[in-house]
Amino acid sequence: MTSADLGGTTALVTGATSGIGRAAAMLTKSWAGEFGPSGVRVNAVSPGPTRTEGTEPMGSELDVLASMAPAGRPAAPEEIASAISYLAGDEASFVRGAVLDVDGGRNAA
Repeated sequence: MTSADLGGTTALVTGATSGIGRAAAMLTKSWAGEFGPSGVRVNAVSPGPTRTEGTEPMGSELDVLASMAPAGRPAAPEEIASAISYLAGDEASFVRGAVLDVDGGRNAA
């Protein structure tokens, strides 16, 4: 999916590591129930270890953390973005109140 596929779509994307993003994250199901009848889809992505500028100071520790999951490696930011694009797109029109683990299988292991 490309950004052109999301033309005319409005999406709110927040972080959930700390602060406001974290406080607004476990509301996914409540907001889906509350705003769903108005046509608003509310879903969340729960990412695993991801190589970003913010995780750069972790160095090899990020690799060690990620190695504990079945994928055995950190995600690239684009992999997380693809999951968000999916949830924002028409293909996920019937997905409501879901928390999608994009964690290399970490939650399953």
